[in-house]
Amino acid sequence: MTMHTWQLQEAKNKFSEVVNNALSSGPQVITRHGVETAVLMSYEEFKRLTLPQKSLSAFFRDSPLAEVELDLSRDAGMARREPAL
Repeated sequence: MTMHTWQLQEAKNKFSEVVNNALSSGPQVITRHGVETAVLMSYEEFKRLTLPQKSLSAFFRDSPLAEVELDLSRDAGMARREPAL
């Protein structure tokens, strides 16, 4: 997705085009005095970005792999050596 950059005055003059580009091509960056100051995006994109995020524990709990048994035992042959002090 390529973001197009618009100077504020140009964005005001071509607002319909800026909105259409946001809907078809993705977020549109608006600058004021050469500084990126705003982004116009589709409402669908905005909703996607602002959805409440799950906690990490809820993500793992809801995973289809949540019921998979894992072997977490350690191999006794690979014991760590005690560090020399």
